[in-house]
Amino acid sequence: MQHQTLSRAFPLVLVACVGCDQASKQAAGWLLAGAHSRSLFGGTVRFELTSNPGAFLSLGAGLAEPVRHALLLGLVPALLVLACCVCVLAPARLSRGGLVALGLIAGGGLGNWLDRVLHDGSVTDFVSLGLGRFRTGIFNVADVAVVAGVLLMMRASRRERESPAAPHR
Repeated sequence: MQHQTLSRAFPLVLVACVGCDQASKQAAGWLLAGAHSRSLFGGTVRFELTSNPGAFLSLGAGLAEPVRHALLLGLVPALLVLACCVCVLAPARLSRGGLVALGLIAGGGLGNWLDRVLHDGSVTDFVSLGLGRFRTGIFNVADVAVVAGVLLMMRASRRERESPAAPHR
């Protein structure tokens, strides 16, 4: 019974992640259309609308279009979602943190995949952070979800290894 309750975390996080990502991209499109950029906190947070044909931080944007489309619309998202679903449905029980992490990773991947399907292979990016001369690339909510999911998965994995009840290898 407890596993059923825990396994609900994955689809709930996934759906919430995709919904928030798509809503934020739509809002960014409405609020930033025609604007060069808008800044908050002295430029620490900058909002600027861009269309990214590549992956995270424009990785792969220079690939030939058929290759980029095959990778980013087909192979990578399918493998990512399949891997997350297999992990959730596998007999080994995952912690709540592990399930939430998988939901964030799959939800972020699915959110960006959906954006690519709707926008001719590109993803809507709209926020960057900076301090002084250092500035991140432009990203979106789905990117944040994937990074947060990976960090949470690393934390959950470390906790499970450090747990006294965990088998030692």
